[in-house]
Amino acid sequence: MGTNQEREWESKFGKEYTDRNIFTSVELDKEYTEWYGVTRTAMNEEFLGGKDLEGKKFLEVGSNVGNQLRLLEDMGFKNLCGLELQEYAVKIAKELSSTIEFVNNTGAKMPFEDGTFDLVFTSGVLIHISPENIGAVLDEIYRCSKEYIWGFEYYAAEYTEINYRGNNELLWKTNFAQLYLDRYPDLELVHEKKYNYLADDNVDSMYLLRKKK
Repeated sequence: MGTNQEREWESKFGKEYTDRNIFTSVELDKEYTEWYGVTRTAMNEEFLGGKDLEGKKFLEVGSNVGNQLRLLEDMGFKNLCGLELQEYAVKIAKELSSTIEFVNNTGAKMPFEDGTFDLVFTSGVLIHISPENIGAVLDEIYRCSKEYIWGFEYYAAEYTEINYRGNNELLWKTNFAQLYLDRYPDLELVHEKKYNYLADDNVDSMYLLRKKK
């Protein structure tokens, strides 16, 4: 049956979220500039540039309609795959791109072999997984990554629940990079940067982790 959060994202509530968040790469960069004063393209270049990732396999967990993946493709990255719980979002994602692979499944049990992808990432997804279930998703991300784990999530020093569009138990913020580091001793932090919102006091964190060789 899945978790309460998974059921909510598969419902009308989740579909409405999807319909609100379909962007071209240009539109996505415009949104990020309005939110943070910097484009998502510039963020990606800062974190992925110089990492010898050309031609490497990427997986986005919680890809929705593939906005982030299509932006990465426009930047020149290939071999991209998205894993998405919501069947409705996967259908739209496939209509928007014929060159990116999209898989309809849960992040808590991914249909991939260990180390299938050179880099596994999330963008605003871990925040919607309850603290009691987060470990299972982190384990799958870690298992499927051969080398890098990349994330961009709401940040707080401690786990903090936030009411989301009038709903409880749908949004949490914490130090997600530290969750990974505490859970997997062979991970190291390559780069982390906090991004302040221009309109309020909220902060997001982008982080890049790597398995030690």
